[in-house]
Amino acid sequence: MSQVPSPTIRARRLRRELRRLRDRTGRTAEEVAKILGWHRTKVIRFELGHSRVMPKDMPPLLDLYDASEEERESLTGLLRQSRQKGWWSAYGDVLPDDYVGFEAEATSISAFESLYVPGLLQTEEYVRAIVKAGRSTADQDETDRVVAARLARKALLARDAPPSVWAVLDEAVVRRVVGGPTVMRAQLARLVEACEMPTVEIQVVPFAAGAHAAMGGAFTVLGYADPMLDPPVVYLSNDNSALLLEEDRQVARYRLMFDHLRAKALDPDRSADLLTRVAAELPD
Repeated sequence: MSQVPSPTIRARRLRRELRRLRDRTGRTAEEVAKILGWHRTKVIRFELGHSRVMPKDMPPLLDLYDASEEERESLTGLLRQSRQKGWWSAYGDVLPDDYVGFEAEATSISAFESLYVPGLLQTEEYVRAIVKAGRSTADQDETDRVVAARLARKALLARDAPPSVWAVLDEAVVRRVVGGPTVMRAQLARLVEACEMPTVEIQVVPFAAGAHAAMGGAFTVLGYADPMLDPPVVYLSNDNSALLLEEDRQVARYRLMFDHLRAKALDPDRSADLLTRVAAELPD
């Protein structure tokens, strides 16, 4: 499976480039909007990603920004790619946020989980158990769509150049028996199997380690091939909300937090031993 451009990443790159060109002119977003006869918040909404740049908006912006032919060609290409649909658009009703779009082109994924096995490493029955527990009103069709969307994400690990995945799990993740002993045993076996993958590292923070840097909850740091074009982002989520962090200081804070967690956790070999031991302790 080859990697394809993510429209989510292209849209982000487009808004960053438009902000760069505006800064080069020395004009504020409100000044640009006024000159073009737009609502005063239109430009800033483009740059913040709160609304999409439409094809008809590009020529006047690029003219005002005195964009070169090379810049025009590049930005027009980004606009075209940003308007394409990723595979996840088919699951828009059960994938309500942009995370999968950001994940799709990541070259590194550093995730801390305090409650669940990371989505990319979940088995189908584990997913079903989570959906059943968290969506008590979901009918069978909705459940099947959520499961299909979760499983489709896993194709990321089978592409020609898969991302490096480093997952740090609180011991509660592996001790909580989700879906019953049989389901959990298979899920733990999947994690042990993943430990053998060359692009995956798994560590467990044992209860004995005491308090740690991420007691507040799960987070994921996504990195990209060219951090100048696509700086890393941090994604925070729970069952009710999601938050994307992009500022350098915010990303740096969570990267440092992840380093502290890795230091607190068992090394990968001892973590794999713990996973095997926990699985063996489950009742038949």
